[in-house]
Amino acid sequence: MNKVIDLRSDTVTKPTSEMREAMARAEVGDDVYGEDPTVNRLEALGAEMTGKEAAVFVPTGTMGNQVSIMAWTQRGDEIIVESNAHIFMFEAGGPAVLSGVQIRTVPGFRGAMDPEDVEAAIRPKDLHCPRTSLICLENTHNRSGGCVIPLDNMKAIYELAKQHGINVHLDGARVFNAATALGVDVKQITRYADSVQFCLSKGLCAPVGSLVAGPKEFVDRARKARKILGGGMRQAGVLAAAGIVALEKMTKRLGEDHEKARKLAQGLAAIPGLEIDMDTVQTNMVMVGTKGAGIDAAEFAALMKRHGVLFNWSTRYKVRMVTHNDVGFDDIDEAIRRVKEALGA
Repeated sequence: MNKVIDLRSDTVTKPTSEMREAMARAEVGDDVYGEDPTVNRLEALGAEMTGKEAAVFVPTGTMGNQVSIMAWTQRGDEIIVESNAHIFMFEAGGPAVLSGVQIRTVPGFRGAMDPEDVEAAIRPKDLHCPRTSLICLENTHNRSGGCVIPLDNMKAIYELAKQHGINVHLDGARVFNAATALGVDVKQITRYADSVQFCLSKGLCAPVGSLVAGPKEFVDRARKARKILGGGMRQAGVLAAAGIVALEKMTKRLGEDHEKARKLAQGLAAIPGLEIDMDTVQTNMVMVGTKGAGIDAAEFAALMKRHGVLFNWSTRYKVRMVTHNDVGFDDIDEAIRRVKEALGA
């Protein structure tokens, strides 16, 4: 078979040769005792880059979001999230199971909630109501196809949260993609959140890990929550070394992935029956509608798997394709050609 072109997610990226070399020579210690110098360096770097006081290294983005919720809330509280947020859709009910909080959803447009809707969702101080203790934002927004939440929207929600004494957590799994798309330093995004989780293992190519950053007291609580969940990783400097390369080097090349996504979207949009809203192709994701081609998303994904192009279906008539470091511009051309061939276009 010809080369398989894997567009399922940017989580499939392999560590770069520079990462592998850094991992091999990493100085390590016991991170649970705070004695791994490479982990300590990674955490300090992540905190500095996001403008936060401290950070903690966690195995996954989902754990990063969950320890943040655990650190900010009390049992019986309520948190506000966008109706298609990753925290609500894809984290296995973690807020209820781990923190004992319930979720109140607010519909958004391309992942951005209307600040007036958010304010209306905040509970009054009433004996019958749970306490609203946290608002969670997501930038970029996964379910919307990698759309970027505008800074003025984040600012408005952050300011109203502060008026009500509520903390804001940012699920910034791909926040460096958002910063790249906006052409700003990532601090210009994270300034509108009290805490942030961001992944090293997606478009940044590290094999494992995420960071949670925020005030020191919050990070101390998040670190304790990490321990409760079994996230203490001992000589984790082997992994942290790749994370340092990810932050220092790979954050600077994300624009290439965005260009590849645009090229992919333009090529697929020219195929009769496939539907793409080009306004949503803002970062490294492309959402492709299949109804006009007379095929549902699962069938389309299975068909293209036989043609050596992998991607995931999102809804009955929509699939998601994600560009990343391990897919080149030539691979994009080839993927478009194979889709045309498979659909007889």
